[in-house]
Amino acid sequence: MEHTESNVSGTTVFGLIGITFVALKLTGYINWFWWWVTVPFWGVFALMAGSILATCIFMVCYEFVEKHTGVNS
Repeated sequence: MEHTESNVSGTTVFGLIGITFVALKLTGYINWFWWWVTVPFWGVFALMAGSILATCIFMVCYEFVEKHTGVNS
């Protein structure tokens, strides 16, 4: 049996928005801080990390309350 590999490469919507913001900043059409210009590049990862962190905190708090209040015992 033959094994085939597929490489998927391309630009995401966020990448295109980020490139557009950088071009607009460099040409002077927008006067934003660089921090805001680069948000499309790292913002998605920050949202995912924040969601994972919030879920972990919720689970730890839930386990703590369940252990100390006798819920579901």
